[in-house]
Amino acid sequence: MAYRVHVLETDASFSVETGESVLDAAERAAVKLPHECTFGGCGTCRIKLESGAVRYDEFPMALTPEEAAEGYALACQAKPESDLCISVASSRQTFPEPRNLPATIDRIDAFSADVIHLTLALPETGLDYVPGQYMNVLLPDGETRSFSMASAPGGSLVDFHVRRIPGGRYTDQWLGQAQPGAEVMIEAPLGVFSYHEEDWRPLIMMATGTGIAPIKAILESLLDKEDCPPVSLYWGVRTEADLYLRDVIDSWAGRLYEFNFVPVLSRAGGQWQGRRGHVQDAVLEDHADLSEHAIYLCGAPAMIQDAKHVLAQRGASLAHMYADSFTFQHALAAA
Repeated sequence: MAYRVHVLETDASFSVETGESVLDAAERAAVKLPHECTFGGCGTCRIKLESGAVRYDEFPMALTPEEAAEGYALACQAKPESDLCISVASSRQTFPEPRNLPATIDRIDAFSADVIHLTLALPETGLDYVPGQYMNVLLPDGETRSFSMASAPGGSLVDFHVRRIPGGRYTDQWLGQAQPGAEVMIEAPLGVFSYHEEDWRPLIMMATGTGIAPIKAILESLLDKEDCPPVSLYWGVRTEADLYLRDVIDSWAGRLYEFNFVPVLSRAGGQWQGRRGHVQDAVLEDHADLSEHAIYLCGAPAMIQDAKHVLAQRGASLAHMYADSFTFQHALAAA
């Protein structure tokens, strides 16, 4: 049996066949819905069910029970059980169309034992992107690797933080041998993770590992801005040696409004005097009520899933919670 889906913001509508996901049906009907991974791991395709019901063959990782209870669904996995009226998250932000373009390696060195600092030089046409977005590196065999821009737009150079995957064909073999001047083909900009200026709420930024990269791009775009809201940044890593951006982040004090930086170590040594454990637990320790905050989550899928659950219990608004799950790194690490 076919069901009808109506998109509230655009007034578009399309039919969904039995066993078909909302996203698959939308693409078949040439109706654009935000999406990335298509397997329920990133949460980019989150929609709000204004009416109707859906089911899942398997409950998706990037959706929490709290979100489902409030009527949120993931279009890439949701299969209608009735006609639907849906709304799609929107902001004042508009995103440039992605394109393929050549770039040149300007710099490649080590931030730490596990993180490569890659800087690409762009062609004269430059790259127009929104802080928080990412690029794909196009490999000769047709595969891609995805990395978030770690610097705010402007100029001819763009920074990336690349987690080294032991034995990885790209990070250990290709990047391990690459030299400045080597050419690469990229697809950019991609993704919809970005700052929502329209929220006008105090910011809590949470990152694990190289999830700090898009957060860095966003916060650098807010430096010295008079309308910057209060900012608290929580960065979870394993050891103190993994805090490869600490000096840069410390330099933001006084340039971001009421800036508070909290590094959190999960495998801290005996000399560490700061916070220990999981980054989401540190946020809970510092905030009894999160109902007035906008929250940005970036990094490991497991952290994001747990953080959404525990922060919602502390009153965080799911409508003002934004996530960039590094599902591509998760898949490579598992492999």
